[in-house]
Amino acid sequence: MEELTEQFIAGNETILQLAVALLLGALIGLERGWESRALEAGRRVAGIRTYALVGLLGGLSAVLSEHLTPWAFPVMLIGLAALVLVAYRTQAEHAGNVSITGTVGLLLTFAFGAIAVAVDLVIATAGAVITAVILDNKQEIHGLINRLHAHELDAAFKLLLISVVVLPLLPDEGMGPGGAINPYEIWWLVVLIASVSFVGYFAVRVGGTEKGILFTSLFAGLSSSTALTLHFSRQSRHAPGLSPLLAAGILIACGTMFPRILLYGLIINPALIPPLVLPVIVMASLLYLPALLIWYRQRQSREVTQPKLKQNPLDLKSALVFGALLTAIMFLGEWLRDWLGDAGIYLLAASSGLADVDAITLSLTRMSNVSISLDTAVLGIVIAASVNNLIKGALAGVIGTGALGKRVTGPMLLSLAAGLTVAWWQ
Repeated sequence: MEELTEQFIAGNETILQLAVALLLGALIGLERGWESRALEAGRRVAGIRTYALVGLLGGLSAVLSEHLTPWAFPVMLIGLAALVLVAYRTQAEHAGNVSITGTVGLLLTFAFGAIAVAVDLVIATAGAVITAVILDNKQEIHGLINRLHAHELDAAFKLLLISVVVLPLLPDEGMGPGGAINPYEIWWLVVLIASVSFVGYFAVRVGGTEKGILFTSLFAGLSSSTALTLHFSRQSRHAPGLSPLLAAGILIACGTMFPRILLYGLIINPALIPPLVLPVIVMASLLYLPALLIWYRQRQSREVTQPKLKQNPLDLKSALVFGALLTAIMFLGEWLRDWLGDAGIYLLAASSGLADVDAITLSLTRMSNVSISLDTAVLGIVIAASVNNLIKGALAGVIGTGALGKRVTGPMLLSLAAGLTVAWWQ
């Protein structure tokens, strides 16, 4: 009796799996049928019925492979492939359509049916849904490719190169004096900052200036707030009437540095977040609030040209230079800590912040895991961010109009003072 019960349950489970295989085929077939709905009946190579039956055929091939012969699946797959190739050749000759998308879709449908029965229903369902989404978004995908520039595609491949190829090959162990240099961790930080900059670049690239100065400034801050500061400062000379709006954009871009700092801390050392979050929120608020106030007062519908943040969203040479900078800062950080204690860390933070805040932020965040206290890391990061924003405020005052400089420098100084005070006394 128990054996019959188990057989009944197994049989019902197989029926359920075959039903899912059929439905997954119907799902993909629904999209294919919709795509070719304008064609006359009989001219479509495959529609919803064909795809549903191919999904069921894949499921049955898995059942037969398990209970009859292991050759059932490969023989059916080869037979289906032969039929699909014949249909493809006929379609190419008579309709002039050489796309193999439908051919690949049929073979995938067969595979999803087999996976639903022999492997896992969730995997099969996820695969079928993703396939249907890809097939349904043909125009959007082609449009995205047409809008890509050659150097942007090159940047995407380079990001994959440094992340999924180079990173796993590096040794994950401390080297150099005191084991301060870990090649894997350093390159992982390079990948992190490159990814953030990459996202920021494409947010501005896709959104465009029609989204307005605030949008451009917010996401440009992920890529290069310094580049945006220089661009808007120069533009204020050509269009003095836009100085208030440009000042708001610079403050927004510089304020974006602080959410970035929290993101780095959350990823590298979450224990750093509690002491870091208050000074960061205070400094960011003292930049965002004046920017929004200026915007509210000067909210005429005006646009500015999109800043050229970088010639390339990801340059391997820049990545290598950034990696070398990280290595130097980590080495100097350990040396200065041993020589001057916390004062050495603060000196390094101030000098590093003159040029770049990301490198020192990532370095101090990593060092807070092993060699410096959380409070020292927080104060060092705040010092670096303050010095960096002060430099950008000075650039705005020197390169831009006087009105731009006043609107930018005042909030920068207030943010600096408040952040240092909170970090020191908390």
